[in-house]
Amino acid sequence: MESEPLMTGSINYGSHPDSNDHLEKRSPKTRRLSYSVAAEYCCVEGGDEDLYLQQAVVFIEDAIQYRSINHRVDANSLRLYRWYYSRIWQWGLGLTIAVVLMLAFIERPSSFSYTSDPRFRPPPWEPPCGLTEGIEIVCLIIFAIDLTTKSYLIGWDEFRKCKWLIAYILAISASVIDWTLTLSMYCDQNLRVRRLIRPFFLLQNSSLMKKTLKCIKRTLPEIASVILLLALHLCLFTMIGMLLFAKGENPKHNGEWEAYFRDLPTSLSSLLVLLTTANNPDVMIPAYSLNRGYSIFFILFSWFGTYFLMNLLTAIIYNQFRGYLLMSVQASILRRRLGVRAAFEVMSCQGRGQDATHSEEHVERVRVDASLQVMARVQMKSYYRQAIIKRVQQLSDSFIQWEAFRRLFDELDKDRIKEHPPKPEYNSPLLQRLQLVFSHYYVVIVGNAVALANVMCICTILVLDSEKSIAERDDYYMEVINCFFILYYLMEMSLKILAFGWRGYLSYRNNIFDGLLTVCLLVLQITIFATYRLPFPKWNPASRGLMSLWEMVRLVNMLIVVRFLRIIPDIKLMALVASTLVDLVKNLRAFAGILVVVFYVFAVLGIWLFQGAITAPGQMSVMSNSSMETITNNFTMECGSYEQLGYWPNNFDDFASSLVLLYNIMVVNNWQVFMDAYTRYTTEWSKVYFVSWWLTSSVMWVNLFVALILENFIYKWDRSVMCSVADVERTGYETTVQLMFRTNSGAYRGGAGHPTPPTPSPASQLMTLHPSHTIGPYVQPGLCQAKINRAFTGYHVCLCECQGLKSTKGTILLVLSQF
Repeated sequence: MESEPLMTGSINYGSHPDSNDHLEKRSPKTRRLSYSVAAEYCCVEGGDEDLYLQQAVVFIEDAIQYRSINHRVDANSLRLYRWYYSRIWQWGLGLTIAVVLMLAFIERPSSFSYTSDPRFRPPPWEPPCGLTEGIEIVCLIIFAIDLTTKSYLIGWDEFRKCKWLIAYILAISASVIDWTLTLSMYCDQNLRVRRLIRPFFLLQNSSLMKKTLKCIKRTLPEIASVILLLALHLCLFTMIGMLLFAKGENPKHNGEWEAYFRDLPTSLSSLLVLLTTANNPDVMIPAYSLNRGYSIFFILFSWFGTYFLMNLLTAIIYNQFRGYLLMSVQASILRRRLGVRAAFEVMSCQGRGQDATHSEEHVERVRVDASLQVMARVQMKSYYRQAIIKRVQQLSDSFIQWEAFRRLFDELDKDRIKEHPPKPEYNSPLLQRLQLVFSHYYVVIVGNAVALANVMCICTILVLDSEKSIAERDDYYMEVINCFFILYYLMEMSLKILAFGWRGYLSYRNNIFDGLLTVCLLVLQITIFATYRLPFPKWNPASRGLMSLWEMVRLVNMLIVVRFLRIIPDIKLMALVASTLVDLVKNLRAFAGILVVVFYVFAVLGIWLFQGAITAPGQMSVMSNSSMETITNNFTMECGSYEQLGYWPNNFDDFASSLVLLYNIMVVNNWQVFMDAYTRYTTEWSKVYFVSWWLTSSVMWVNLFVALILENFIYKWDRSVMCSVADVERTGYETTVQLMFRTNSGAYRGGAGHPTPPTPSPASQLMTLHPSHTIGPYVQPGLCQAKINRAFTGYHVCLCECQGLKSTKGTILLVLSQF
């Protein structure tokens, strides 16, 4: 066991009384919670009964947020812990990370100019020395406070095992050292190493990003095997291409050699770009014009490389990430069950401390009033708290057993069902008839048909006036049509409000979207009439106010087109795709965060390597003779070149333009133009940078994005096709995460027959317990499989503690068995 506890008040599950004799010798002021199998050592030295409730509150909050319970649990530490995970501190820490990342836009080279084109870019605003440095040191101090607090809460032993926190210290220290060097050089330091360190603060603060990185690390061997196969494929065809298109005696037949196969680096880069189809069919035209048989070489290369190996890479990444979300959900559910169990233990210990019959046979239970006190203190969403408190109040007994206590928190796995307010009651038969008609679903269908007709009218007029200038347009017919449809929208909204009432109308998201746009259209139309009077034929008045008549009419038309999106929820397949996109945005935070990190690092590296490498023709007069000669030799106006295409705004001269250039390369359209330009103006080794970015962004990250889309869409499609309406209504009450997990394990839930399950994977098989392992207080030693608590559907969990190894004291081992 550990030589030193985390701190007074830390929790020890499954310790025998004789193993805790050394704790009795501690100072009377020291509090330590300990639970034995026989419940004979359940006490708090010092008599602070409120500590139990505080611990239970924190454990339940850990369960809600899927946090680990391995932290200090004395009274002062609990207050600090709750403050650390409070919304104020977490939002403040997130804001600090955003500020320190945004400094790259202000620091030299500054991005504060209206254009990135060096031909027209004015001298950008440069911050005075000490401005960004002062902001940065404040951010670093906040990071140091965050590190100190987190390290204190988890304890020294856990801190030593956490590589992320150790790296956190190194990142802050390196940033402070580099910051000091910058000030000592009066801010004239071009190479700021701490710029590369800043994205680490974003990674360190997100557990989702850490999990994603871990999954990427697990996927790298399979990805590396395919990339090696791609490299072999590329080298093989490069050798064959250099042999096929060698320099001949006739200069007219050397077009392919001269443009694409002059030497080994040129040949490799030409075929690598062909792998992305960016230079197809340009790369084959010189040879294909001589002999159509040469096309076989390029077709074979593209077919095997682009359509086979690249898609195989997508399949491998999807196969690895297909179970990523499921595994993450399993770990999260286990953490939640563990937090709930820990809360139950401290609350039941409090009950045993107050129960006169505590010496009798131990029965695991907690008092109802204690549960209500704890739930009143827990920071959680109000509807979850109300649902749990309602279930507690419905219990007939004054004590809650473990199974009943665990089932209380099943409410956390359910979505809130939004109940629509009741419809208003009218005495008038006419109003009752109107209410019946305009609350019917057919009104929605008619409204969608009218919106479609409006969009078609706008489209027809735009096609007829596409060749006319603004002065030649007659907006009279457009305005008459818009007025008619806007009046219909206003009438539809008013009658729906009459049918459902204000609260009922606003309880539907579609109505909020529809009504907001209708009000905007009405305000714009009234503004047009107030400014330009009523429409008439050949109506084209002079511009007045901030916007001309055509601009206001165009804005109205754009809002009408946007309003047409109201049809999406009413078409099943379209609603499925839209909901997939919404869920994708929710689940994309970790992926997007790592993409931000990768963009940030490569942008900083690009500035270091290529800042000022390409100079526009208008700036050549201020260059020195040697620089002028180098630029003149590299400058070309060849068709398809960087200079001829006018790609001057795409450069690495500041951070903002670097991000845009990296995005253009990630799209891989004409990315060879940028690689060729920087190769000419710098060195051939610059290709390493561009190829590395292509591998990271287009090959790796785009495939991860595709895998995430497939995972979300296939799950939703299976649910929509296989489930009945009743199933959808029933499962709609539960969260997607919980359902995805239960869908995986639900095949093994049997009724009377209990079908035989498949052989569990090694990861889910029951772990063999060492003879020195001591089982927790609710699982008797030697009976781990006989008496076990169900943690979630399809799996069982028992909590064990390894007493034999000092480094594992306080660590709870999760033992899974699939039945």
